Amino acid sequence: MQGGRAEIVVAGHTCLDIILTPAAGGSRGEEILVPGKLIDVGASVVTTGGAVPNTGRALHRLGVPTRLVGKVGNDLFGRAVLEILREDAPALAEGMLIAQDAPTSYTVVINPPGLDRIFLHCPGANDTFGSADVPYDRLDGAKLFHFGYPPLMRRMFSHDGAELVALLRQVKAAGVTASLDMAKPDPTSEAGKAPWLEILKRALPYVDVFLPSVDEILFMLDRERFDRMGPAMASGVDGPLLRDLSDRLLSMGAAIVVLKLGPEGLYLRTTTESRRLDAMGSCAVNSTQAWLGRELLAPCFLADVSGTTGAGDCTIAGFLAGLTAGLGPEDTMTSAVAVGACSVEKADATSGIPTWEQVRARMAKRWERRPVSLDLKGWRWDEGISLWRGPGDSGQSADT
Repeated sequence: MQGGRAEIVVAGHTCLDIILTPAAGGSRGEEILVPGKLIDVGASVVTTGGAVPNTGRALHRLGVPTRLVGKVGNDLFGRAVLEILREDAPALAEGMLIAQDAPTSYTVVINPPGLDRIFLHCPGANDTFGSADVPYDRLDGAKLFHFGYPPLMRRMFSHDGAELVALLRQVKAAGVTASLDMAKPDPTSEAGKAPWLEILKRALPYVDVFLPSVDEILFMLDRERFDRMGPAMASGVDGPLLRDLSDRLLSMGAAIVVLKLGPEGLYLRTTTESRRLDAMGSCAVNSTQAWLGRELLAPCFLADVSGTTGAGDCTIAGFLAGLTAGLGPEDTMTSAVAVGACSVEKADATSGIPTWEQVRARMAKRWERRPVSLDLKGWRWDEGISLWRGPGDSGQSADT
């Protein structure tokens, strides 16, 4: 934390990422996990991973006073995580917890050529994280509390999400705005078989800003459709699907729904109930009217991609930074995808993130956007703000 109280507290999943890329000219992607085969790889990137270090470190690099609350083991990997955090700022490690009876979580990330990333994940100490691990007395003065990856934390999804609900309820009781990010679990695992629809129904009344990816939330809300769409999911995402998913999430209690769409950008849908926006807490929006009944899609900025690990977490950091700064929805969305684009220009999640002022300066220089290939029939491109407006968007056009 950069002096004084934290504006944003980031809690939840923490791990060590070991990022491997097969050597150029080596084995093809589909041959990576063949038993008994030696695979030639390049130098590894060892860094922190998970929602706490990714979103938290990105916020810190943007200049937002941030406190981290995660859990590591008393082992070599745990010491590595804490050392990396202290290199950014000694205070970033102060809120971290050390589990004496569980190992540090780690993820081996394999970037095979021509294929999506492969993740080998050990949940470790994250499975022991509970609502009592959050120092609620330290939330005084914070604008927003962000929690990430409950599907990768056993106590958070066990017993129909009782610990997650208890945590969010206490955050809201403290008057702090609550935001929540998810992760897609292994479908065959205990987390993959958890009753996610019921968990969300119980949790979302205490969530002001909900920021899952479209595949994560489709997995949780409509498993049959998720399975039917399969690996080609991106080609099946369209405007009606985004509206249907966000309708359901808003009806469960969220005030602001943000769906990460990978290279297709970022989707926003907000409540039409002004009293729900007014009840967001210490980070309530500056202008209820500006945020009421909004539906926007922000295309990604073009970037020289080195790696996409943690890009969604950094996009969230950009969104939360804009929200806490009092920006409107258009500017907040554009800032979010700009931070995400900076992230992918390095192999790890956060080292490519510059200061908030540098991000804004780059945005002002006619930074080119990626085209959106989603079917957005009935949507309208607003050249003045470089965003797509959904059929239900209540905002004024930039040229009116």
